[in-house]
Parts: sequence; C-alpha cells; structure tokens
Amino acid sequence: MPYEIERKFLISRPDLLNLANLCKIKKISQTYLVSAEGSLRVRRTEEKGKVTYVETSKRSISAMKRLELEQQLTEEEYNRRLESRDPRRRTIQKTRYCLPYAGHTYEIDIYPFWKKQAVMEVELSEEEEAFTPPPFIRILKEVTGDPRYSNHSLAREIPEEETI
Repeated sequence: MPYEIERKFLISRPDLLNLANLCKIKKISQTYLVSAEGSLRVRRTEEKGKVTYVETSKRSISAMKRLELEQQLTEEEYNRRLESRDPRRRTIQKTRYCLPYAGHTYEIDIYPFWKKQAVMEVELSEEEEAFTPPPFIRILKEVTGDPRYSNHSLAREIPEEETI
C-alpha cells in the first residue's frame, strides 16, 4: 500500500536567502476538491520553470500515517478537476524548500499568511524511524496529528501565529 509517514513541526521562519542555497525550491498551488471520504486535492507545482500537475487522495490511518494515492495530470485534466473545487476551502499558495540533511529530506513550507513561522515536514519509512532535524532550524513545537496545521485545514482556517 502507498503509505505516507511523516512528522510535522511548526518552526520559526528561516532566513530564506541562506536556505535557498541549500534547497530545491518549488512554487505550489494546492486546491481541495469535493470528496466523500478523506481529502482530494490537485496541485500545480513549478520548479525551475517546469510545471507539473498531480491529483492526490489521502486518508488518515493514524496521526503520522496516511494512505496516499497520486496521479499525474495534464494541464487540461487539472483545469477540469478545478471545476470540482470545494467551495468551503481556499486554494493554498506556498513555497516549498526541500532541504536534504542527515539522510532525510526536510520540506519547509513558507505560506504568505504567516510572517514569523513556517511548517517543516520529514517523511519517514516507518513511524519509529530516527531522524535528526537540521540544527539551524528552530522548532517551536511538533504539530504531527494537530489537524489545524494540515494543508486541508489551512485551506479553511488559518491559525494565529505562535508567540515566538
């Protein structure tokens, strides 16, 4: 089964100029669609001028583990799927910094609605897998399993920034 196992952290927004030198950078536009079960989204990703389109369905198994099915789309298919957007959720815009560190890739999502904080995720091969976060990233708190910080929830309601 195609499972996604990840830990998620709320972090202080890093210095983006320094971070950019270490990372792959992706501009992401993510729209949630009406779905009877779990979450269903389409994503437009631009990296170095190349654009890709993907449809993803997710269903939670546990706080850390989800069943995830992805399908590549053409631009035409993507635009057709947008006609089924969930009217209760806004499209999420974010810049993703993919940072390789100590055998893992840390994905740092910078959102335009927060000035002082960001979300960092690390994907694991099993729930108990050890990992070492980059020491230059200031973790405010772990938010794995906190539904307020899922993109699905952020598309509906944005939590206030943490006091730093």
